[in-house]
Amino acid sequence: MPASKKTDQISTLIHGVKPYKTRKGEKYMNAKQHEHFRNVLTSWRQELLDEVTRTVHSMQDETENHPDPNDRASQETDISLELRNRDRERKLIKKIDESIDTIETGDYGYCESCGIEIGIQRLEARPTANMCIDCKTLDEIREKQLA
Repeated sequence: MPASKKTDQISTLIHGVKPYKTRKGEKYMNAKQHEHFRNVLTSWRQELLDEVTRTVHSMQDETENHPDPNDRASQETDISLELRNRDRERKLIKKIDESIDTIETGDYGYCESCGIEIGIQRLEARPTANMCIDCKTLDEIREKQLA
């Protein structure tokens, strides 16, 4: 397969899952859509957990006591950045778990503020979205005003 075609194919996958193709007249958030987004979320969650495992192993392997203070400072900075990233990913895993729970309760795909459909395309772009674009925009405006 030519490299450009392979790149196009990879870029269309969302955490290893092909985007959902809606069919005309299809009911919003039906069983197939729930299953699709459950697959996206669980794949994403597994990618993050694999990254955590990789980080733990690399930190165990790379802990050296450098005699040079500059080398030691660089290593500590690298470790600090890595841990900060893992903390962000830990919070994201929590959001993914919450999204999977809303699939189980049947609330996934609906705005938690106004109750309207979030939309398949928005959920493909941000599977953990829990607000429609209008409510999220208003929320961000309010947040900026309070800052």
